[in-house]
Amino acid sequence: MHPAASVGIVVPQTIVFDQPFTLQNGRTLPRFELITETYGTLNADKSNAVLICHALSGTHHVAGRHHADDKYPGWWDSMVGPGKPVDTNRFFVVGLNNLGGCAGSSGPLSTNPETGRAYGADFPVVTVKDWVRTQAMLADHFGIDTWAAVMGGSLGGMQALQWAIDYPARLRHALVIASAPKLSTQNIAFNDVARQAIITDPDFHQGHYAEHGTIPRRGLRIARMMGHITYLAESGLGEKFGRQLRSDGFQFGYGVEFEVESYLRYQGDKFAERFDANTYLLMTKALDYFDPAADYQHDLEAALRQAQAKFFVASFSTDWRFSPERSHELVRALVAADKDVQYVEVVSDHGHDAFLMEDEPYLKAVAAYMDNIDKELCP
Repeated sequence: MHPAASVGIVVPQTIVFDQPFTLQNGRTLPRFELITETYGTLNADKSNAVLICHALSGTHHVAGRHHADDKYPGWWDSMVGPGKPVDTNRFFVVGLNNLGGCAGSSGPLSTNPETGRAYGADFPVVTVKDWVRTQAMLADHFGIDTWAAVMGGSLGGMQALQWAIDYPARLRHALVIASAPKLSTQNIAFNDVARQAIITDPDFHQGHYAEHGTIPRRGLRIARMMGHITYLAESGLGEKFGRQLRSDGFQFGYGVEFEVESYLRYQGDKFAERFDANTYLLMTKALDYFDPAADYQHDLEAALRQAQAKFFVASFSTDWRFSPERSHELVRALVAADKDVQYVEVVSDHGHDAFLMEDEPYLKAVAAYMDNIDKELCP
C-alpha cells in the first residue's frame, strides 16, 4: 500500500434524540444520545457517506487522534483516512458508539432521566436490530438518505448485514468482514462463560457495582483473557510467545511463569480499567441474539432477498471464532438470492483480530472495492 496520512485531530460530537425509542424487547427509552466522529466531507448530494459499525468493545473513535499527545489512534486507523482503503478524500465517514455502549452513547453509565441516577444494570438489553434503527435515525440527522456503504468487522459486520435486510433502499453496499449470519453454539457458550465470570464476581452487586464504589475487575479480567485467546490464532500465539518462560526454570507455583500468561493478564487488567461490565454483558447478548433469518422462517436466503445492496464479504484463514466456513455460508445464501457479492479469503496469522490488522492483501482488497464504489459516485 502507498503511504497514507491520518485524518489528524478529531473531535467527537454527541447527538441527542429526544423522542421515545422502543426497543425490540418492548422497553422504551424516553430519550437517548449517540456519540459520533466524522471524517471527510459530505458531498453536495450526500451520496458519499460510509457508516463504520464497531465490534464488541469498539467505540466511535475509528480514526485519527483526540489531541497532539494522544498515544493511540482510532481502532481502524489503518483502514480510514486520506489515501487509505476508506479514503476520506473521497468519502464522508461516520463512526459511532452504539446504544448501550460505555464510550459516551446512552448506556449503563448514563443518567436515567426518569430517576436521575445512572442506569447501571437497569439499562435494557439491546439488539443489532435496535442499533440499526438508531443508526437510521443518525443518518436522518445528517440528511443522508442512502449510505454508499455500511461496513464493519465481527459484530460490526453483523450490523452491515442487518442494514441490508432492514433498510434495503437506504444502502448501496454492505461490507461484512470476519463475521457470520448468526453465532455458532460454541460462540454462544464462550459468551456465557465470559458473562458468568462477571456476574459471579463478588464486586458485581447484581450490576449496581457503582453504587457500592466497586468494579467487578476480576470478572472483567477473566472474560477479556478468555475472549482474547479466541480472537488470536494458535499459530500466531505460538510464534509470538511459544513456551517461553519469564525466568530460568519452573517456579512450581501459580504466578506468572510463561510469557503468554503475562501478556493475557496485562490485556485483562487493561480492559478491566477501561470497559464497563454492564456494557460487556449487553454487547455479548446482542451477539447471541443476532439472527436475521429468524424473521423469515429461519431461511437466510429469503432474508437476503430483501436486500438491494451489493456485498463484499471477507474472512481470514486462521479465524476460528468466525471461521471462513461461516462466510462461505453467507456467500452461498447471497448467490442463491441472486445478489451481487465479492468474496475474499485472506491468508493471515492473526486469527479473528486480523480484521483490525494491516495485512496488505486484505487492505488492498477493501481499497479496490471502495475504489469501485467511488467510481459509481463519479462515473
